[in-house]
Amino acid sequence: MKKIGILGGVGWASTVDYYRAIAEGSGRHFAARGHGSPLPVPPMTIESVTQAKTRTLRGVAGDESSWQDFDAVFRDALMTLQRAGCDFGIIASNTPHARLHTIRQGVTMPILSIFDATAEVTKATGCKTALVLGTSVTMQARNYADRLAQESISANDTLPEADIAEMQAMIDSDFYGGASDTARARLVAFCNRHAEPGTAVLLACTELPLAFPDHLDDPVFEADGHLFVNPSAAHVAAALNEALEG
Repeated sequence: MKKIGILGGVGWASTVDYYRAIAEGSGRHFAARGHGSPLPVPPMTIESVTQAKTRTLRGVAGDESSWQDFDAVFRDALMTLQRAGCDFGIIASNTPHARLHTIRQGVTMPILSIFDATAEVTKATGCKTALVLGTSVTMQARNYADRLAQESISANDTLPEADIAEMQAMIDSDFYGGASDTARARLVAFCNRHAEPGTAVLLACTELPLAFPDHLDDPVFEADGHLFVNPSAAHVAAALNEALEG
């Protein structure tokens, strides 16, 4: 098995869930093949950054130079994982993926993109429109929209800035460290306002899927009248495929 490097801490709850999902997914894989207990789990190293710090280092959309310090924190973390002998890395957070084009500069270890993994499972739903929910960085960036466009899926073309700010505030107040029934209700109410029938709702902040504990490992699921795509689960599945290759 290949060694996985997990860049976590943004936030800690989703980092825990990535580790759990990889370990349990590996267990299911080997159990289905008749392997006895203890079931094998890929070797992993976690490098956790401090969210309170990275939040203050966020730059301004369209101003590349303003992101230098933010990018450097994540690049240094990936280099630490690389030096630890990891065969490939994953970032257990959507927000820094918007900066992956610069964060990965100088890193020779492969980094699995959450955008690619998500686009593949969203395409399989047959939906032609998507609502991407996440932090303001994720929703203002065009990374998801551009990657989904390659699959003939349109995303977040008309969402107002006030609603993007509302989603960021919801994540900060209701989802940091977990998700309550109240958090789920607020999330669903937001979807009811913005997701037309036939729209795939992407839970593109790694804390958002925590509102649906019965579907944490499902890349695609239906709940509360909506079709949801769980990028975290799609990302974990891609990591497992890579780690267990051969």
